[in-house]
Amino acid sequence: MKQFISVTDVADINALIKKAMDCKASPLKYQQVGTGKRIGLLFLNPSLRTRLSTQVAARNLGMEAIVFNVDKEGWALEFEEGAIMSGNTVEHIKDAAPVLGQYFDILCIRTFPSLKNRDDDYSEMFIHQFIKYAGVPVVSLESATLHPLQSLTDLVTISEELTIKPLNKKPKIVLTWAPHIKPLPQCVANSFAEWVNAWGEAEFVITHPQDYELAEQFTKGATITHDQNAALSGADFVYVKNWSTFTDYGKVYENDPAWMLTEDKMKITNQAKVMHCLPVRRNVELSDEILDGSHSLVTRQAGNRVWAAQAVLHEILTIK
Repeated sequence: MKQFISVTDVADINALIKKAMDCKASPLKYQQVGTGKRIGLLFLNPSLRTRLSTQVAARNLGMEAIVFNVDKEGWALEFEEGAIMSGNTVEHIKDAAPVLGQYFDILCIRTFPSLKNRDDDYSEMFIHQFIKYAGVPVVSLESATLHPLQSLTDLVTISEELTIKPLNKKPKIVLTWAPHIKPLPQCVANSFAEWVNAWGEAEFVITHPQDYELAEQFTKGATITHDQNAALSGADFVYVKNWSTFTDYGKVYENDPAWMLTEDKMKITNQAKVMHCLPVRRNVELSDEILDGSHSLVTRQAGNRVWAAQAVLHEILTIK
């Protein structure tokens, strides 16, 4: 693995899941792999779990982890090729990234979409410019359209639960839209759909109100319905996430509270386990009774962020 931007960078999803579980069973087993290596974590927007879990993962592998909040501590970066830098940007990525590539063995980047111009966001210019100029492996800590570390974590969590409580069939996994107070990116939903479809070991259903379709490049292979109850019927796992509109980009058309997952809705599932990437707006996206109840995998899911990151970093560090 030379970079980690999407599921297309992974040769064998199940092998990577197994590596993550191996790291969870013995966190310091590979602590010599990263000895003498440095990892740079660059944040262009805030983070809690992604930042801390990746730091812990790097330390478990013996790496020195250095965090830099570009949006608060660094110069405003220019990413456009051929830009005339007479505005607010101070340093071009062509100058910054090669230097960072000399400082670090792996660069991890977290960016965020503007939710204003779909073409710009979906071009993934920011992270691709780091890849182009840094000269070292780049790991996405979330980009404008995808969140691959979260999605790997999600499949690790599902696989772990299926080991604890096996099913005699393919699991039915449902990704359901939830209300929110403001427009959110499609990153987590896109990425989860892409990974579950690539994994190919589940019956996968996506449910959302009309006008909240995701890009087909990520959802192709899933069953898509606007009937949440039909989607939830017989579900084994329910992944709850809000996202804004894709076609009329970055909009919120409705915040219908009827889409919030509740205990009553869970009665039509197959005693499903509930997942969410966090942070979560309690009693807007998910009810307290779900989050604090026996259905929830949310805390374990967040804990597994360490092992997903550790597996990815291990694979990059052991490139042959």
